[in-house]
Amino acid sequence: QKPRKATPQTEDTLNGHLPPGWQSYMSPQGRRYYVNTFTNETTWERPSSVPGTPKSPVKLVNSPSVLTVNGYYISGTPVHQLDSDHMSLRKASGDPQTPGSPAAPRRQSKESSLTINCVTFPHPDIMPEQQLLKPSEWSYCDYFWADKKDSQGNNTVSGFEILLQKQLKGKQMQKEMAEFVRERIKIEEEYAKNLSKLSQNSLAAQEEGTLGEAWAQLKKSLADEAEVHLKFSSKLQSEVEKPLLNFRENFKKDMKKCDHHIADLRKQLASRYAAVEKARKALTERQKDLEMKTQQLEVKLSNKTEEEIKKARRKSTQAGDDLMRCVDLYNQAQSKWFEEMVTTTL
Repeated sequence: QKPRKATPQTEDTLNGHLPPGWQSYMSPQGRRYYVNTFTNETTWERPSSVPGTPKSPVKLVNSPSVLTVNGYYISGTPVHQLDSDHMSLRKASGDPQTPGSPAAPRRQSKESSLTINCVTFPHPDIMPEQQLLKPSEWSYCDYFWADKKDSQGNNTVSGFEILLQKQLKGKQMQKEMAEFVRERIKIEEEYAKNLSKLSQNSLAAQEEGTLGEAWAQLKKSLADEAEVHLKFSSKLQSEVEKPLLNFRENFKKDMKKCDHHIADLRKQLASRYAAVEKARKALTERQKDLEMKTQQLEVKLSNKTEEEIKKARRKSTQAGDDLMRCVDLYNQAQSKWFEEMVTTTL
């Protein structure tokens, strides 16, 4: 939900230009507010033509904003991105609304996203259900996100581990296939050996005439057939058994390399998700501090309190910048995770 900047056709243009350094934005709830790009100060009231601090600062309102993360959403992050180098920070206020102040936006009653193993998905109640990449078949690219209970029901196994175990089963299958082909090669070699031995048998060798010629031709055909089976066994060994054994040997190395690569991506995704949560909590604390100092200013005006408010506002803005940086890094890690896991399991 990115706030919209005022367009030339908006109320600001119609009523005249804003003072230097001030810009107008539209909040996601449709309310207009103003931002001083020099001081990062915000106000609901339109600033006068005299440059300076607005008459009344924005009441910080806590409304769970939503940050887009790789096409999905992270909820609970109270920050709205305005420009690449600017933010408007808002926080909850329990003060009753005055007639001149805008109504407080309604708090969302439900979370706008859910997280499975540090991967963020839109909540089913907020966004339409994501279409499956392969709806007509059971594919790992659609079903490996969540954890699965083991056979005893005590521990959980991650989706990647399930996929990895299935791949490792292929190693055993390749071994058994190689053994099967090896047995077939032995049968062919033994059969060729027996045919060759039989073709050299001297039985009925004294027969002459047409019957003798036919008998000699029969024994020759046995020798030819023995040669064919011997060649076939040689091809099975060179073109089937040997490639299977080579693939099995290389498979272990390739899977180990892939396992380490995916494990690193998984650790990176988890660490950056934790960084987002830490930055979000830090921003909340900064906003509470800013709200407390703002309330103190309303009770007792003093130069010291104004300085503290400016300092707290700078810290709050910095915390918002840190949060956006963490979210951007999380976006990159999740995009890489999707690229490696989804596209390779299609």
